[in-house]
Amino acid sequence: MRNTPVAADPVSLTDDAAADDSAPGDTGPLLQVDGLRTGFRSSEGTAWAVDDVSFQLEQGRTLGIVGESGSGKTMLARSIMGLLPRANIECSGQVLFRGLRLDQMQPSELRRIWGTEMSMVFQDPMTSLNPVVRVGRQITEVLRAHRRMTRSAADDAAVELMRSVRIPEPERRAREYPHQLSGGMRQRIGIAIALACGPRLLIADEPTTALDVTVQSQILDLLQQQQSERFMAMILVTHDLGVVAGRADDIAVMYAGQIVEQGPARSVFRTPRMPYTDALLRSIPRVDDPSHTRLAAIAGRPPALLDRPPGCRFAPRCPSAQDRCRQDAPPLVGGVDPGHRYRCWFPLGAEAEQAGPPGNAHDTVSGRVPMPSATT
Repeated sequence: MRNTPVAADPVSLTDDAAADDSAPGDTGPLLQVDGLRTGFRSSEGTAWAVDDVSFQLEQGRTLGIVGESGSGKTMLARSIMGLLPRANIECSGQVLFRGLRLDQMQPSELRRIWGTEMSMVFQDPMTSLNPVVRVGRQITEVLRAHRRMTRSAADDAAVELMRSVRIPEPERRAREYPHQLSGGMRQRIGIAIALACGPRLLIADEPTTALDVTVQSQILDLLQQQQSERFMAMILVTHDLGVVAGRADDIAVMYAGQIVEQGPARSVFRTPRMPYTDALLRSIPRVDDPSHTRLAAIAGRPPALLDRPPGCRFAPRCPSAQDRCRQDAPPLVGGVDPGHRYRCWFPLGAEAEQAGPPGNAHDTVSGRVPMPSATT
């Protein structure tokens, strides 16, 4: 394994480590995932939670990974990080980070990269933080594990990190335990831990789960600010397209373990080609809708891991599905917009594609079929 470069001072709010263009592996994309498959072995066969996923992520850009619960988003994030247990897990494909094959590394090698080069903000800070260790100590442990710092210097750095993620009275809060903090503050501590050693890549897995709407917005704004100031790459995992709107440069929509649509955020929002993406967009409530408007829903449920349809995996729930959709699995193909790809034999707006995109994400696209509401 090649030696990983030393990142910037964790006390600094900007990470200039990424500016070193002479470092090995910096000429291509920061992260490249090719044909990644991750599955659980069982007596009935291998259940593929992540199935043939490929994408690239450049330094300084944000990728939003969106999909329903069970679509494989978290498994994909943990597969990239190398955080899955080795027992009863089957993996194939490649994960390259700055040219290094993460999928071939041993845990001891990955530990040199975790924290310093790539970090993760977990979904529930109450389960990711140690309940019997003061939060300041949890930050200093990360700093001292990767940096040659005295305890006093690490304590000062921890306070500065807490201040940078907008925790009030950080000197006092550093002496408190997780249960003494609000949900929003606990998530800020998780972000401070993830950012402590100036990583080049940050993966945020549903970072606003169980937080109220106001705090959700604050956490997302904080992540966006830190990503911009440090020029990090970021993967934002969520079930809500509204979370990534205006925050992600690129979008990847997952369904039943596959990426079913991906591309620049503007293109995916303005002209969704995959009916599933369109259904997700239609399920977002709009403030200008009348108060009695019924919320849109997607009928049915995703297929089980070991019982997926032979054709398009969304076909049983798609009102536009035809015989070919049920029989043949569609490949991930590109359209007119550069970088915009989708899995659909009969993409929405195919007839109008040459005429250009509509005015906004909710405009009617030629060929679009309204999604039925789920039965109650």
